[in-house]
Amino acid sequence: MMNDHKHTRRMHHILHAIGGHRGRGGFGRGFGPGFSRGFGGGDIPKGRKLSSEELQLVLLALLAERPAHGYELIRLLEEKSGGFYTPSPGMVYPALTYLDEIGHAAVSQEGNRKLYSLTDDGRIYLEENKDRADQILETLARIGSRMAEVREAFSGVDAPDPKTADAFHKARVELKQALHSKRGCPPEEVQRIADILKKAAADILNKPV
Repeated sequence: MMNDHKHTRRMHHILHAIGGHRGRGGFGRGFGPGFSRGFGGGDIPKGRKLSSEELQLVLLALLAERPAHGYELIRLLEEKSGGFYTPSPGMVYPALTYLDEIGHAAVSQEGNRKLYSLTDDGRIYLEENKDRADQILETLARIGSRMAEVREAFSGVDAPDPKTADAFHKARVELKQALHSKRGCPPEEVQRIADILKKAAADILNKPV
């Protein structure tokens, strides 16, 4: 009985992770062109790129917490996004140089490394755009959390055969696309889909509906 309960909960997480759901306003709303293009209006993104302005704003938000080296800022972005977003040094260092040039960040030398900190002008600019910076960071964190949910849901599904793994992946993608296409459908259609998913879960678990 306990194993059946665990399997049922696991299947719930799997179907939830595949199907996705919208957060407040959906991903990409309120962001600049780079961010919104990369997310296409759905929870699972099509790209992982912030616009130059968005990246600069997020870097200022991180520097407001404490001064940091360039590589530390890259690591912080990776951590805050749950591993989803890791900008390259070729994106971060030019952004930091630009912030230094316009007076929003200051740089000091620590041995062979540069330490970046927020200036008063940078703090004023960040305060004026704080809601947007927070929203970008919250979105990255939410996407990272969703991706972790998917990884956890499928962590115990073993498919050593490459063909089987490929078929499994395609089936997940097709299911996600089918569910996405039915967003906003009438209640009776929602019930029909729920019945299909419930039966599929029972079939996978070899249980009667």
